[in-house]
Amino acid sequence: MEKLIDFFKILSDETRLRILALLSVEELCVCEICGALELTQPKVSKHLSKMRDKGFVITEKKEQFVFYKLNLKDETIINILKEINKNIESYSILKKDREKLQQKEKYLNECNLNLINDLK
Repeated sequence: MEKLIDFFKILSDETRLRILALLSVEELCVCEICGALELTQPKVSKHLSKMRDKGFVITEKKEQFVFYKLNLKDETIINILKEINKNIESYSILKKDREKLQQKEKYLNECNLNLINDLK
């Protein structure tokens, strides 16, 4: 029961709900999430940290990037996200986020450029 309560607490924040909706489609790095949601890296990282602390996302380092993916085992939670995705047309902001995610290569390239500039 505690895991379900934690999940609804995570969903109660719009930014976290939007991140979960994106991650339910594919694993993403922070840059890609920031680009799709048009939010700053510190804000997105803060929310991802909360989700990681509760065990809903896990990370994997690939080169200089950290990718996040869902870590869901509870069928009820999985089904809730499936229902959200199935009805994405009803949620304009989630639909918009998903459309922006189609430009994820652009966001990753921008992140690469920022990293190179920071190293100079």
